[in-house]
Amino acid sequence: MSLTNKVVAITGASSGIGRAIANHLASRGALVVLGARRKDALASVVDEITAAGGKAIGKATDVRRREDLDALVALAIQEGGRLDVIVNNAGIAPISRIDALRVEDWDDMIDVNLRGTLYGIAAALPVFQRQQSGHIVNIVSTAGIQMSPTMGVYAATKNAVRTVTEILRQESGPHLRVTEISPGMISTNLQESMTDPEVKAAIGEVIGAVAISPDAIARGVAYAIEQPADVDVGSIVIRPTAQS
Repeated sequence: MSLTNKVVAITGASSGIGRAIANHLASRGALVVLGARRKDALASVVDEITAAGGKAIGKATDVRRREDLDALVALAIQEGGRLDVIVNNAGIAPISRIDALRVEDWDDMIDVNLRGTLYGIAAALPVFQRQQSGHIVNIVSTAGIQMSPTMGVYAATKNAVRTVTEILRQESGPHLRVTEISPGMISTNLQESMTDPEVKAAIGEVIGAVAISPDAIARGVAYAIEQPADVDVGSIVIRPTAQS
């Protein structure tokens, strides 16, 4: 299956994994419809892709707002005539020990990581049902596979998405494909969302020592999308060989 002329919506597309996915899919011929909160950074990604000969459009999108996801999907249909894939990638990780009681950070992770993914699903699913085709790709995390201190609430949000993804796959019938991809330590700016200075410094050291390029995740997304229509890649784990 070719990515040429596939219409793909991607959240959290202004940096890191989302930016890598956008560039890679566009380089393979997809029209990428990009959403992120930071307008300037988003515009930079769109310019980067179009300068390289790819097709990209962007729209300021806050995944905490359901209407923003509806608008992103509507833009994809307006510009591409359909929506083939939505990649729910937007995520934050203000991790800390649970007894630090950073409740506001917990709320933010629930709103972005879980609620934002649900809003993406809710925006795309009626379109996919109408088309009798579509693919939902949810970016999760190995933090939900190997449990570690400070990751409690973050891992919980990601595992909630993992659960939703698998049940959606079971409910979806023959016309919808559903994939979850779990990145390990990836070289991104995710640690910028961390509010605990000690945890942020510790994670930064680990990322500096073992992290791999977000391009690895982009290739995983492309692999899942490129399979024949009757092949559903349910789960992919991508992490550094050096990660324990």
